[in-house]
Amino acid sequence: MEGGFVAGERGGGGGRYSLQPRVSMDEDILFCIDVDREAHSEMKASSSKSTQNHHPPITRLDAIKQSLILFIHCKLTMNPNHRFAFAALSHSASCIRKEFSGDVDAAMASISSLTADSLYIRADLTQLFKMAAHEAKRSRSQSRILRVILIYCRSSVVPEFHWSENQKLFTFDAMYLHEKPSRDNCPQKVYDALVDALERVSEYEGYIVESGVGLARVLFRHMCVLLSHPQQRCLQDDLDIPKSLTKKAPANAETTGREDEGNPANN
Repeated sequence: MEGGFVAGERGGGGGRYSLQPRVSMDEDILFCIDVDREAHSEMKASSSKSTQNHHPPITRLDAIKQSLILFIHCKLTMNPNHRFAFAALSHSASCIRKEFSGDVDAAMASISSLTADSLYIRADLTQLFKMAAHEAKRSRSQSRILRVILIYCRSSVVPEFHWSENQKLFTFDAMYLHEKPSRDNCPQKVYDALVDALERVSEYEGYIVESGVGLARVLFRHMCVLLSHPQQRCLQDDLDIPKSLTKKAPANAETTGREDEGNPANN
């Protein structure tokens, strides 16, 4: 949205802020899901009742699939003209469904087909970015914009990419689900690499969200943040949602009390 200050009419030195109307472009969203076997790590139960009732454990991949379905239904409720495609990240990215579509059944079929049974010692994002750049040109020719949402689950493999393009053609978001730091795990290095990728390729404000607490509800909460349209976003540093409904930090506190925020090395 574009806006500007309008001088106050009563000479009090104040002003009012006006927003000029602007139509945001329909989105083509390319999801890229990490299919390394770390995606099969079990999520923590959100309450003791889940353990007491002997509910089967939920894996990261299970929660990711559920969150993707939630995301797609919400985006189409906001605007039925949004479209989706899917890719998987092993050593590099490969298409699951290349054609962008707003068909929910087709999206659910692509999501259901995701498996994560192998171990991959490299994660090269170059092919993903090339694919996105190509599709972004097609989207732009149809007065649409393209966004890539990467969901990454490896704690010990730092993603790499080779990208010399000067033109930023698409928006890049990333969700990073990781284990605690250890001798083998380096979530901070992974996070830093994702930040570097975002700064190199993203056209509009891209968001990176992360969690090392292993709670499914945190994953869903992050996915809700990514519902925001790239052309309507504030800077991520200015983002203070979602707020906790159960905890309220003192007015003079410097932290929000959210259990999943902060440096990945501390999670």
